[in-house]
Amino acid sequence: MSRFECVPNFSEGRDEARIARIVEPARSVAGVTVLDVERNADHHRCVVTLIGEGDALVDAVFKMMAVATREIDLTQHVGEHPRMGATDVVPFVPLGAAPMSDAVRLAERLGERVARELGIPVYLYGAAARRPERADLARVREGQFEGIRASIATDPSRAPDFGPPQVHPTAGATAIGARPVLIAYNAYLTTPDVAIAKRIAKAVRERDGGLPAVKALGFEIRERNRAQVSMNLTDYRTTPIHRALEAVRREAARYGVGVEESEVVGLVPEDALFDAAEYYLQLHAFERTAILERKVREVDAGAPGGESIASFTGRLAARTPTPGGGSAAALAAALGAALGEMVLAYSIDPKSPLPELEALAPRLTAARRRFLELVDEDARSYDAVRAAKKRRKESPGAEADAAYLAAVRNAAEVPLATARLATELSAALEAVGTKTKAALGSDLVTAVALFRAATDGALANVAINLEDLRAAGASVSEIEPEIARLRPKA
Repeated sequence: MSRFECVPNFSEGRDEARIARIVEPARSVAGVTVLDVERNADHHRCVVTLIGEGDALVDAVFKMMAVATREIDLTQHVGEHPRMGATDVVPFVPLGAAPMSDAVRLAERLGERVARELGIPVYLYGAAARRPERADLARVREGQFEGIRASIATDPSRAPDFGPPQVHPTAGATAIGARPVLIAYNAYLTTPDVAIAKRIAKAVRERDGGLPAVKALGFEIRERNRAQVSMNLTDYRTTPIHRALEAVRREAARYGVGVEESEVVGLVPEDALFDAAEYYLQLHAFERTAILERKVREVDAGAPGGESIASFTGRLAARTPTPGGGSAAALAAALGAALGEMVLAYSIDPKSPLPELEALAPRLTAARRRFLELVDEDARSYDAVRAAKKRRKESPGAEADAAYLAAVRNAAEVPLATARLATELSAALEAVGTKTKAALGSDLVTAVALFRAATDGALANVAINLEDLRAAGASVSEIEPEIARLRPKA
C-alpha cells in the first residue's frame, strides 16, 4: 500500500489549546501518524505533518478540517502570512514509489468531501490543478480571504473546483493539491525593516527572475523585532537550502544588513541538510554511508542503508541510476541467507545437532551481513564510474583514463562478489536439504531460488561492466571464465 505525507496549514498560531483540538482527531485514525506540529504567532498559522495510507489519511485530514471550521473565524483573523481559509492549504505528497497521480486522486477525494459536507469551496492546486494558472498556490490565494469573498460569485476565474461560488462565512475557502516534497525555510535579518525583507524576497524568488523553484515573501516578525524572508523551496534538488541562504545573504549585504539566523518550518529531508553540510564544510568527496547514525540504523534495521524494505523498494522504483539491479541482486541474496538461517534454526536439534548444519548457520549469518554491505557498495561503485567518466570528459589524459578503468573494474567486482557468495551458499543449502525439517521445504526452495536469482542478476551487471572494459581496450580474460562457471545452469 502506498504511503503519503500530508501537510495541512491552519490559520491558528497563537492558541495552543485550539491547535491541540484541531490535531487530536488525526491521532485516533488507524494507519495515520502525526509527525510534527509547528506554530508561529506572528504568522498566526500552524503546520501539521502527517503520514499514512490514502483513505485513512483523507479521513484524518477531513476530521481536522471539520474542527478547524468550527474553531477558526477568519473575519477575526489577523496575521503576517497570507490566508484564504481556516484550513488554508492541504498538500498531499507521495512517498517512496507512490505515484503523483495517486496523490492527485486523494486531493480530489478530499476536496469533493470538504465541499459537500463542510460547505467550503475548494480550489485544486499544484499537480492536481484543473486550470494551468492554479498550479501556483500564490495565484490561487491572490486577494486572500477578503478578496476571494468579494469576487468568487461574479468572477468566472474565481469559480471553485468543488463547492458553491461563495466562501464559508467564517472558514473561507481552501486550496487542496498534490506536490513533491517542499521545504519551508525562513531567514531572519539583522533589521526590523520589512521593506528590505520584501526587496530581498523579490530578488530571490523565481517568478521575479530569481532562483528556480523558490517562492519568497518578506514579513515583519514583531515578537522578535526582526524582518524575515520566508521561502518555500519547491524542489530542493534544483535550489538547495544553502544556495537559497547565500542568495539572501548577498542581497541583504546590498542594504547593509545580514542574516541573523534561519529556521526550517515543519519536517525536512535529511539529504537536504547533508547537502548544506557538504557545501559549508567543503566535503567534496564525502560518502554519506560514512554517517554514524546511518550505519547504526543499518545494523538495527537489518536493511540496506538502515531503511525499511518499503523505503528501499521505493528508491529502487524511482527514475534514478542508483540503487539498481546490482543492489537488488545483493538484497535478494541477503533475503536468501536470512531464510536459510531460519530453516536451520528450526532444523538444528539442540540435543543432538548435526555438525554440517551447525557449521552452515554462522556462514549464512555472516553472508547476510556481507550481502547488505554489497547493496550499498554496488550503488557507490556505479556512482564512482559516473564521476570518473565525467572527470575523463572534463580533463582527458592518461591519469583520467586509468581512474576510469579502475572504477569500471571495481563496478564489475562488486556484483561478482555477490554472485560468488550466492552460488556458494546455494550449493551449501542444497547439500544439507535432506537433513532439514520437511515442513520447511518451501522455505528452503525459496532461499535457493533467491540465491540463484541473485547470481543471475549480479552476473548480468558484471557483463555490462565488462563491455565497458572491452570498449576501453582493457583485458577481461581473468573474469570471463569465472562468469561461465558461476552462471546458473538451465
